[in-house]
Amino acid sequence: MSHAPILSLDNVSKTFGGGKAPVYAARAVSLELTPGRTTALVGESGSGKTTCARLIMREYEADEGKILFKGEKLGTGQFADLSAYRRAVQMIFQDPFASLNPAHTIRYHLERPLKLHRKDLAKAEREAGIVKLLEKVKLPADQMLEKYPHELSGGQRQRISIARALAVGPEVIVADEPTSMLDVSVRLGILNLLNEMKRSLDLALLYITHDIATARYVAEDIMVMFSGQIVEWGPVESVLGNPAHPYTRLLLSAVPDPDVRLGEATDFSPDDIVAIRKDAAQAQSEVREVGPGHFIRVPGGTAQA
Repeated sequence: MSHAPILSLDNVSKTFGGGKAPVYAARAVSLELTPGRTTALVGESGSGKTTCARLIMREYEADEGKILFKGEKLGTGQFADLSAYRRAVQMIFQDPFASLNPAHTIRYHLERPLKLHRKDLAKAEREAGIVKLLEKVKLPADQMLEKYPHELSGGQRQRISIARALAVGPEVIVADEPTSMLDVSVRLGILNLLNEMKRSLDLALLYITHDIATARYVAEDIMVMFSGQIVEWGPVESVLGNPAHPYTRLLLSAVPDPDVRLGEATDFSPDDIVAIRKDAAQAQSEVREVGPGHFIRVPGGTAQA
């Protein structure tokens, strides 16, 4: 299997508004997605995670930097019209009910992408393709095809959303908080399915979440985002096992620990938290390697010994 990046963001920035109070939704963001691997993009609400997803999906145009797919800048060469890119890069949304049309059956949702992108398929081949898609996401075709989205559970709807994304034969999947609106009891099944799809189809997966526990479960690499910046990144076990940026340590301190009673003191006082967030919100241009493949942006912009 290939280990070269298939999709890259190279110093991509996006700003909204202007004047005295611009919003820096993405600031010099660089990341690489590789076939067969999952990169988790972790951060609190408003940190810029979804902006990155929308930049990748071409819903937003970058103000600075460039997006490369298979080594080519989007809008040039074989990706001049973006149609090939849109087939290759698919998204799974946070809310599986809102992303499915309630007026149409599951058959319609799975047949439509095949009609649009696989015009060479005869009707019988499309039907076989739909059944195969449902098998991939472990749903019985005979019980699903004529149902409507409201007749399914949240977990089943999300599996249909995954099947629909797989219908066009993508090479990259962007999953934006795919389990956050599901019952806790069904989240593990969706995470296992994403892991299986990544391995069996050699997909590059960008997993966007605020939940560090699920990021550890599905990803090989992790990037921690705050105020539009990637402040720490590297192998999951290195970043989460030995967090070096103050904001990453702060984020990890918010994860419930069964060995610590609620209300007990943490390592951070309210003043510490305010200071860390204020510092991390400033532009941090200097990068320091703190372990093999493990990097941080230096708070305050000055190197520390």
